[in-house]
Amino acid sequence: MKRLLLATALIAAPMLAHAADAPKIDPARLSQHIKVLSSDEFEGRGPATEGEKKTVAYVVEQMKAIGLEPAGDLQTDGKRAWTQDVPLAKFEIAGPVSAHIMAGPDHVMLSQGEQIAIRAAMTNVDKVSIKDAPLVFAGYGVTAPERNWDDFKGLDVKGKIVVVLINDPDFETGKGDFGGKAMTYYGRWTYKYEEAARRGAAGLLIVHETAPASYGWATVKNSNTNTMFDIVRKDPSKSHPALEGWIQRDVAVDLFKKAGLDFETLKKQAQTRDFKPVDLKATFSADYAVKHEVIVSKNIAGRVKGTQYPDETIIYSGHWDHLGVGLPDAKGDKIYNGAVDNADGIAALLELGRAFKAAPAPQRSVMFLAVTAEEKGLLGSEYYAANPLFPLAKTVADLNIDALSAAGPAKDVTTSGDGKVDLQDMLVAKAKEEGRYFTPDPVPQAGHFYRSDHFPFAKRGVPAISVGSGSDLVKGGKEAGEKAEADYNANRYHQPADEWSADWDLSGQAMDIGLFYKVGADLANSRAWPEWQAGSEFKDLRDKTKAERK
Repeated sequence: MKRLLLATALIAAPMLAHAADAPKIDPARLSQHIKVLSSDEFEGRGPATEGEKKTVAYVVEQMKAIGLEPAGDLQTDGKRAWTQDVPLAKFEIAGPVSAHIMAGPDHVMLSQGEQIAIRAAMTNVDKVSIKDAPLVFAGYGVTAPERNWDDFKGLDVKGKIVVVLINDPDFETGKGDFGGKAMTYYGRWTYKYEEAARRGAAGLLIVHETAPASYGWATVKNSNTNTMFDIVRKDPSKSHPALEGWIQRDVAVDLFKKAGLDFETLKKQAQTRDFKPVDLKATFSADYAVKHEVIVSKNIAGRVKGTQYPDETIIYSGHWDHLGVGLPDAKGDKIYNGAVDNADGIAALLELGRAFKAAPAPQRSVMFLAVTAEEKGLLGSEYYAANPLFPLAKTVADLNIDALSAAGPAKDVTTSGDGKVDLQDMLVAKAKEEGRYFTPDPVPQAGHFYRSDHFPFAKRGVPAISVGSGSDLVKGGKEAGEKAEADYNANRYHQPADEWSADWDLSGQAMDIGLFYKVGADLANSRAWPEWQAGSEFKDLRDKTKAERK
């Protein structure tokens, strides 16, 4: 209640005279953008492909037609380009992957994409060759001194392959030192690879289980056997072990059994502070070639320049990329079209741009930022946040849009995780004005807060949220909404089947986008600076730049 009162006060006082009425968002125009961007012609919008060139050309063309001004890299003539260059390291497995486990006398072959999903090494090597590396189980792979938690307990992992569980130690019970069901960064696979690299492990394998991962094996396979990207690093081995991958749960259970161990028993032990790493009495070998190079991808940036405070910026962001062309599905389809994820987010950005151009010019600047390589680890937004086109200290907020619902209008709206930020409370208040309500992230255990493009802004102190469609549908209620979401996650998310459909009901997306417009427009016509609230890990970072905001 205290947060909501704060948000209401923050909105009412400085914004009352500029209350934003949302221009009409046209579902047909949204559908047309999505249809084009997710067509086979765009080849799944993979970075550094012909699909990227077509995507950038289309989005820039649309931004020009809307009347936005370019807001990308500053050029030698003092003008701005439509894009921001994003140098990325690109890694691909070249040829077959050979991988196997020796457990006593048993020789267990591992097929890439089936029993195991190995990522192309991101350590600038031409070949990965691991022979008979000992396998050790290190629980959840967490070292958290502030929680008095260490899953390694002095284990020297150099030359070893570490096997770990996905998510946090609290996931199964919902109680403990890691926030219960809500995932912390320690639960993310990115953290687990980073910790393995810090400790000098030869590699790390994550055991896949659908519930704690929040997605099925198809998603793991498609995301990890594809082309990998990373920011360009001086010493990538400090962030990545030589081998990074996932293994099927059944493979892990069998591996433990061959060592005379019970997987479920050890998983329960790993949920306690007293857990100690376990030798799996087996070795791992792998051999595959890696092609690597540095490419330049593009963020796309257009804006409406503020009339009174042009150096203060509200950002609407969304990622234009998807998985490109990858392994075929059961029907032989190899194009990962990414219609919901996230062609609809880019459609939203374009129509938000159109809405702002149709309204009186805002006092502050509003940027529409389509970022690259989200699917490769939030790399486009990470690059922008590290190399901002406009100062972060005067960036009012980032409102990110990723994968809106195509199932029709909902009575509620949601966000990815609870960010403890005024911005979220403003969204709640605006939804209430429309007769809608706010639903907290229904699956905080999935760690969505760390999986969307608002996060690189948040971790640098900029108030940021990822806004999302609700699941309490006007037609069918929560049951229908949850059924639609479950169907998408199981059958289309990160799969070739994420395609445009003429049967979609995009009136809900139009309603959501109108709501997001109101939040941004109110901020763009005010002197309000949303803040991180007490208890947020990002508050101190933002407070350090307070003197730059007046």
